[in-house]
Amino acid sequence: MPSLRVFLPGQGPKVFHIFKKVTSIGQSQENDISLPDPLLGDAHAHIQSDGVGFEITSIDKYGDLHVNGKRRKKHRLAHQDKLRMGACDFLFSLYDEVVTDDEAANTIEALNFYRKLHDFSGQLMGKYDLPDLLNSLMDAVIQITNADKGFLILLEGNELRVKVARNLRRENLADSLAERADQAIDLCISTRKPVTVPGSITSTMLTGAFSLRQVLCVPLLERGNLLGVIYLGNDKVGHLFEPDAVEVLTIFSSQASLIIRNALLVNELQLDNKLLSERLEQMRYGDIIGSCVAMQEVFKKVTKIATTDISVLITGETGTGKELIAREVHRRSNRQKGPFVTINCGAIPENLLESELFGHVRGSFTGAVANKAGKFQAADGGTLFLDEIGEMPMTLQVKILRALQERVVVRVGDNRAEPVDIRVITATHRDLEADIKAGRFREDLFYRLNVVNVHLPPLRERGEDIMVIANYLRTRFVQEYTSTVKGFSPNAVIAMRKFPWPGNIRQLENHLKKAIVLADKALLGPEDLGLTADVLPAILSLAEAKDDFQRKYINDVLELNSGNRTKTARDLGVDPRTIFRHLEKEDGDGGAEPTA
Repeated sequence: MPSLRVFLPGQGPKVFHIFKKVTSIGQSQENDISLPDPLLGDAHAHIQSDGVGFEITSIDKYGDLHVNGKRRKKHRLAHQDKLRMGACDFLFSLYDEVVTDDEAANTIEALNFYRKLHDFSGQLMGKYDLPDLLNSLMDAVIQITNADKGFLILLEGNELRVKVARNLRRENLADSLAERADQAIDLCISTRKPVTVPGSITSTMLTGAFSLRQVLCVPLLERGNLLGVIYLGNDKVGHLFEPDAVEVLTIFSSQASLIIRNALLVNELQLDNKLLSERLEQMRYGDIIGSCVAMQEVFKKVTKIATTDISVLITGETGTGKELIAREVHRRSNRQKGPFVTINCGAIPENLLESELFGHVRGSFTGAVANKAGKFQAADGGTLFLDEIGEMPMTLQVKILRALQERVVVRVGDNRAEPVDIRVITATHRDLEADIKAGRFREDLFYRLNVVNVHLPPLRERGEDIMVIANYLRTRFVQEYTSTVKGFSPNAVIAMRKFPWPGNIRQLENHLKKAIVLADKALLGPEDLGLTADVLPAILSLAEAKDDFQRKYINDVLELNSGNRTKTARDLGVDPRTIFRHLEKEDGDGGAEPTA
């Protein structure tokens, strides 16, 4: 039967029978012939049978295929053709081959070697402390190759740094470290290939020059990026490297590169988390995080008003953190030891809201089986936070105003006034001034509540705060849900910055919770966050953006002028015909012409 004999570095041959129409060869486990050679592509080549003969084709873009010493892309195979791909040699046979006892012994020896290599890798993969990892790595390399000395040199920026210097007795050679390199290292870096220098040489890498009988230098490559080199030396004539040492070390260096890169990433993440924690502390204002100018102004205002009993109205879109600001005002006030009581005026039915606010007496209405204190009484000595005050029914607004002015409340079904010592903080996402004009909110109550206004900007206007908050929430949710998520992909960061977040921080929280619970990878992508291209805003051309701004601006000025086109044209410094043309275009797009 046709077969392919494979000679892997450091072991004897292994025979694969060719019986399929297409036989795939590569590093991936999905191949018919899967080989643990990092120099092979995942799908490196395939052998195709046409019923008469066999043809091998290289299918990896960057892979090599040599047949009988010559580079080929495709070749019609003949008996005893010698192939080379990656670090492996192959022998193609049209007839069955018998494996000798020596070959079997070599195979067992090779399997033992790879088992040892696997064990080393397993031990190293569990190490994340970089110095300990690098020392263990060099000890493993020295043991596998029987070197007398070993040096691990990593690339930091544009400079090579000797990170580890060890000998066969697992001792550090601390007195030999230096920043210089010799020709073997330079050649290894420039060619990115293993370099062996035989004979008596003098190394200049060390502070004290010493004589070496042989030097072996192998690059540490991770996805084509140079991390550094492994530099080994033997100084005894009877203790030189075996012929297969280069191939053995090449395979090990590929695994070592992945291990080192993994440890470097973990160390970087730990450093990033430490820096993030320090940065968060600098940006934190109580339980609130923000570094943009608008939020810094909010913090300054809160600091000034907190120690007074002045009424505060907090405005901003839904989900911007109005209750957090209210709590921070209370926490920094002289009432901080008193209660902080909240009530959402829009979440309670109108017929129950008065009882919730002021309490009731027994028998005042069906179901009132006992006397009950309201939120005003519960907040006595502290702070009452009325959220969504814009949803307050007009009938109750009068009673709220009286309670604020006279500092007394009357329970439902009672006629006895109870004094209360409270500070009232209110919040709304509505435009209360527009509601006053529409007759939905009392003007006198508005001025009583809005002594100081604290406006919270929407998340989309807070710049880099988006990513600071997102990373803070990610860290919190990862711990809460015991997730393995480590961060965001670059595309996820771009998507989060582009998305308008109409629900603000509350919406960001929900997206992150869902992504972290369902994610099965270390970095969250846009699709995990639900921020695919179809939900992101389109980028307008400059001309479209200018037209859009002009249209909105003219409409805003028309509204300010109650639809008076002549006055609008005069305010804008344009010919009245410009306004008429604008209105005609609006009518054509389905807009309504403002009244004159």
